[in-house]
Amino acid sequence: MSTVKPQPRLQKEQIKPSPLFNRGRRRLRYMMKRWQLYVLLSPAVLYLLIFQYYPMYGAQIAFKRYNTMVGIWKSEWIGFEHFIRFFNSYDFWMIMRNTIGLSIYELIVSFPLPIILALSLNYVRKHLFKKSVQMITYAPHFISVVVMVGMLVQFLDPRAGILNALLGLFGVEPINFMAQAGMFKSIYVWSTVWQSTGFACIIYLAALASVDPAQHEAAVVDGATKMQRIWHIDIPSILPIAIILLILNTGQMLNIGYEKVLLMQNPLNLRASEIIDTYVYKVGLTSQAPNFSYATAIGLFKSVVSLFLLLTVNKIAKKTGQSSLW
Repeated sequence: MSTVKPQPRLQKEQIKPSPLFNRGRRRLRYMMKRWQLYVLLSPAVLYLLIFQYYPMYGAQIAFKRYNTMVGIWKSEWIGFEHFIRFFNSYDFWMIMRNTIGLSIYELIVSFPLPIILALSLNYVRKHLFKKSVQMITYAPHFISVVVMVGMLVQFLDPRAGILNALLGLFGVEPINFMAQAGMFKSIYVWSTVWQSTGFACIIYLAALASVDPAQHEAAVVDGATKMQRIWHIDIPSILPIAIILLILNTGQMLNIGYEKVLLMQNPLNLRASEIIDTYVYKVGLTSQAPNFSYATAIGLFKSVVSLFLLLTVNKIAKKTGQSSLW
C-alpha cells in the first residue's frame, strides 16, 4: 500500500507595503494625534471650498451662451466670443482707463500713509494722546459704505454742504463736487484714505512693537537722531510686512468693488466713474436683458489680469531679495 506524500505547504509571499503606503499611514497617525488642530482648521477649509473653489464651476459659462432653462452643461459652447465682444466694445478703453487710474491713485496715496502714521505714533510718549489719535483714526473704519457716501453727499452739497459754506466765506461760488467728473477720483480716494488709514496702521504698529528696545538704546547712546532711528531701525523692521501688503494690494488692483463707486455715480460723472465692477453689475444684473455669460467673461478676464499682476510683483520682490508670498 503506497503512502501519499504530503504536499509541501506553499509559503505565502510576504507582501511588503510600498513606501507611499507607509508614508500615508504615518501621516494619518500624525493627524489622529493632533485631531483638535484639524477640527479648528476645518471651518476655514470648508469656507474656501464652498465659497471660493466651488463657484469656479460656474466660470465655464464665460465660454458659453448660457441659457437658464437648459443649465450650464447643456448651454451652447461659443468659445471666446464674449471676451472678443468686450475687447471690441466702445466702452472698453474708458472702463480700463478708469479702473487702472483709480487703482493706481488709491495705491499711491493709501499705501504710505498708514506707515507714516504708525511711525509717528510709535514715538509719541503721552499715552492719552496716542490712544486718542488711534481711536479717532480707527473709528471711521466702522462706518458702512452707504453711510459714508451719504455723508459725502451732505458735506459736498452745493446748497447746504459744509465745504461750500466754508468756501462761501471766501467769496467762492458753490461747486457741485459730485457732478464734476474730474473730481470723482480724488473724492473717492481721499474718503477711502480717511476711512481705512487707521485700521491699516494697526498692522505696522504691531510690527514696530516687536522691535528690540536695545537697538534704540544703543542708537541713542551713539547719538542717533529720531529720523536716523526711523530710517535704520524702524523701517527695516516693517519692510517685510510692507512688501507683502504691497504685493497683495497690487494683485487686487482691478478689484475695486462696485458698492461705493456705484453709490457715488451719477450721469454727470459717469465717464470718470464707470469701472469694471460697476459695468459687470449693470450688464449682468440690472439691465433689462441680463447677460450672465458676458458678465462672467469680464469678471474672468479681470481675475486673470489680477493673477498675472500678483505673480509679476511677487517675482520682482523675490528677485530683488525682498520678502515674497512664496
